[in-house]
Parts: sequence; C-alpha cells; structure tokens
Amino acid sequence: MKKLLKTKVTVRLRKAEFRKEWYIYLESYPVSVPGKKNLQRIREYVNRSVTTVVFDKNRPARTKEDSVSYKPKRDDNGIIVCKSKTDQETMIYADSLRKLRQREFDTVELYSELDKFQAEQKEKSEENFVKYFEGLIKKRHRNSSESIRINWERVIHFLTEFGGEIIPFYKIDIKFCENFKNYLLTAPRGGNKQGTLSKNSAGTYFSIFKAALRQAFVDGYFLSEISAKIKGIADEESRREYLTIEELNKLASTDCDSDVLRRAALFSALTGLRLSDIQKLKWKEISVESGLPKIHFTQQKTKGVEYMPISEQAVELCGERKLPDDLVFEGLPNSAWISRPLKKWIESAGITKNITFHNFRHTFATLQLANGTDIYTVSKMLGHTNVKTTQVYAKVVDESKNKAANAIKLNLNSK
Repeated sequence: MKKLLKTKVTVRLRKAEFRKEWYIYLESYPVSVPGKKNLQRIREYVNRSVTTVVFDKNRPARTKEDSVSYKPKRDDNGIIVCKSKTDQETMIYADSLRKLRQREFDTVELYSELDKFQAEQKEKSEENFVKYFEGLIKKRHRNSSESIRINWERVIHFLTEFGGEIIPFYKIDIKFCENFKNYLLTAPRGGNKQGTLSKNSAGTYFSIFKAALRQAFVDGYFLSEISAKIKGIADEESRREYLTIEELNKLASTDCDSDVLRRAALFSALTGLRLSDIQKLKWKEISVESGLPKIHFTQQKTKGVEYMPISEQAVELCGERKLPDDLVFEGLPNSAWISRPLKKWIESAGITKNITFHNFRHTFATLQLANGTDIYTVSKMLGHTNVKTTQVYAKVVDESKNKAANAIKLNLNSK
C-alpha cells in the first residue's frame, strides 16, 4: 500500500432520522482513489450505534436555520464520551478500529501491515508496566488531591512488592491480576500500622490497578480489555465512628495543646469539611450575605465547587478575620502529624472512642440526619456526588433509633 500523506482517520457519528440514535463510522481524508481525479473523503460504517452520547455545548457543529447542534465530547484520548458503560465500550471498540485503519495509511515499511503490527505489539509488550503506571500518575493526577496521588503511589508500592520493580506487559494476564487481587487481601498495612489491609482499602487499590489496565488497553498495550474480565473486590460495609453532641461539648470545654487543631476539629463537626479543605480554606472564601455566613470553595478531593451556609458558631471558631489570601486555620498540621495531639485531646475529654480527624466529618453527617435534616441536603453539604455515599450515615442513625426503641423495658410478667 502506498503511503497516503497526512491522511487522517476519525471516528464520527451520524444521527438516525427518526430515533435518538447515532450510527458510528470512520471518516478518512484525504484519500487517493484509483479512477478519481480529486482526493476523496471515505466513510466506513462499523455496524454499531450508540444512544447516550455526551455533547460539548462549547463546540457548536454545523447548524441548520431552525436548530443548533453540537460536536460530541471527547476524552483526553480523543474517544467520544457516552453516559452508559455499554456505549462507552462501543466507542473504545470503534477507536481501536480507527487505530488499525490509521496504521494502514501511515505505514511506509516494506513488510506487511500485520508484521508491523506484531512488531509494535512485541515492543510494547516488553515495556515495564510499573514505569507506565508511574507515568499515568504524572499525566492524569498532577492536579489531583494529595490523597488521590497517595493512593495511586500506594498501588505502585504493593505492585512492586508483589511482582518486582520490572513487570513487562506480557506478564500481565488474568491469572496475574487474580493473584495480585489475592495478595492485596492479605497485604500488610505498611508503616507503623499492624495487621493487613482492610477489605475496603484492598478494593480501592485494586480498582486503581484496573483503571491503569483500562488506560493501557486504550493506549494499545493490550489487544483485549483485560480489566473488563476481572472482578473487583466488593466493598465491606464499615462502621462510621462519630461523636455524640454530649461528647462534642466535652471536647469543646477541654483544653487542647494545639488551639488551631481544637478549632479546626470543631469547625469540621459543624460544617462537614474534610481536613484537606480546612487546611486550604482562605478568608476570601468566607463571606456574609444578607446576614448569613457562607463559604465558597473548591473541594480538594473531588474538585467540585461548593457554596454553602455555615453557622455563627463555625465562624466564631475561625478566629479574628485576616487578609483575604491568608489561611483561616494557619499552622494546622497535616494528616501525618495531627493524630498524636488529637488522640491526647480526645483522651483528656474522657472519650474512649477511636477518633480520627475525619470522624468529625462523620459526626456532622450523623448528627444532621439524627436531627431531621433530609439526606439529600446532607449529601449536598458533604459534597457527595452520589447520595448512596451518604446513606451509610442513615444506617447509623437507624441503629441508634433501634437501640432507643428497646431502651425502656417493663417487667410485664410481675403482678
């Protein structure tokens, strides 16, 4: 096949005339066709269609006089985005066909396209998956929260403990993945912590591993999507420890070696903010509108923009107002240094529960639900993207109600 200079193959969609359905086709241009004087635009339908396409409202397509249409949204890999998992897999399949067709146009080698493809696959299969994984962190998560990057880096730690510093792609098959899953379920927690990983932590790490495999398939390191053939680790419902209102009042009246820690912890219990968000909270993000204090900030974990009211007591805990770009809780230790002074403060208040800083967020959610705030409002105030995440707190409240129902017992057999 002669080289067709600068021919580009693109996955495109054509709307069905009477249905909310889009047919998928490959468009190649420019293409030299025997017998044709001018360069041609070739359409090749792939016998697939999708119904849940996401359109980019910032990129108008060619429009008719009485209607406006938009171009489909594409991800960082140029693949058209769909809402349903089935449609997204269809678009990934279409993109794999696009790559094959593009390769046919681009080839300038003397040997056959199959030989070239096999040579490329062999070269990719010998690359180091660990190094590829490290590159993904820099590429995908350079602007992500610290907790997300730490989780990805932890997976690299477990991966190298399991398979070594060099793991060629050709060694990664279903058996390798299943063995790694079993390893995570029995892996030590690391650091100074005793015991093995919790099932939920193992599930989180394995999900990250699967995400890396999925991206490797998109990048052409696997001929099939191996991540779709392996099951994740099911979550195990965990108890969310929280403080009662009586325990919170005990803490509020108990001295703490770190005043900023005390104020920040109680602030979290009154607002539901995470430690990472409280650490980065600036005075310009706290405002008063119509006499009501509010905060306007971007969550470190989800990158969601939040705008919510807070109580007068929460504002009081912030202390004296400073310059707009000053931190509200300046000097608040990070998560690695906060546990020891926090534990000492908790014990000084006579509280025996195992409380971490994040439990103040749990406290906010549980007490809000216990006091009648509806679950959708609580979910929004916590910044959850799915109300199902908030439902775990409702179960804790239900447990308390069940205990309360049986708290009063009568001796009905006595006369």
